[in-house]
Amino acid sequence: MPDHAVTERVRLRPLIVEAAGRLAAAGVASPLPDAEHLAAHVLGVDRMRLALHPMIEPAEAARFAELVDRRAARIPLQHLTGTAAMGEIDLAVGPGVFVPRPETELLFAWALARLETLPHDHAPIVVDLCTGSGALALAIAHARPDAQVHAVELDPDALTWARRNADDRMADGDTPITLHADDVTDPALLTDLSGRVDLVVSNPPYIPEAAVLDPEVADHDPHRALFGGPDGLDVIRAMVPTIARLLRPGGGTAIEHDDTNGGGVAAALSAAGLVDVVEHPDLAGKPRFVVAAAPSKP
Repeated sequence: MPDHAVTERVRLRPLIVEAAGRLAAAGVASPLPDAEHLAAHVLGVDRMRLALHPMIEPAEAARFAELVDRRAARIPLQHLTGTAAMGEIDLAVGPGVFVPRPETELLFAWALARLETLPHDHAPIVVDLCTGSGALALAIAHARPDAQVHAVELDPDALTWARRNADDRMADGDTPITLHADDVTDPALLTDLSGRVDLVVSNPPYIPEAAVLDPEVADHDPHRALFGGPDGLDVIRAMVPTIARLLRPGGGTAIEHDDTNGGGVAAALSAAGLVDVVEHPDLAGKPRFVVAAAPSKP
């Protein structure tokens, strides 16, 4: 009888443990979760269901090893899997667009809670400034299908990703958002919405120019999406007056910032006449975003 090559299946867990050790040695901040995410990506399953796949095919093991090599070279995990999460949705991401971070989930949760406090006499209007991949705008539109969501982005490459994600979410049945190719520092931005907006959210470029960043950020996120001038506040200072103009009386805003400049953001919001200014930390206790409100009518 002719000999047939028999391909032996491979135990997955030892591969993941070995990969995590390699990623740790390469300086990756979350080696085991990243190794598990890559394995789940190769198998096309949720990470929490990896235990249901104790053995994998040699071709899958080879693909996993290739992805681990690239992650060890500090290519962002999201560039390797092609997706990043925000709220209950997944977004397509890759070269040319800022990768949403888990820290922004706290700002998103605050935004949803704020929308819950609004009266039901009109459809809420939401504006996302510096939308990037569309993360905040699309996550809010998914969670609040009654909202009219506007998203502003200047960078053409980021807009391409935002349009792709917006089309995907619309195809899945979410309420469409309105994308604006515009500059958040333009004083004439969205003048037709002046005094009508219930909520403005923003994850703008806010990193001080001299900051030292991890390779995943410095080498792969677009610099335009990262840096906000010498102290990180150039874009924020320029857009705060527009936020104050857009908000209806009692409307709220939340702006993410570098952990060195929460006080500066709070001061800018107060100087623009906004009230109820509160600084919020992230899960690590570092200053992460500031909220404020437009004064209510007397």
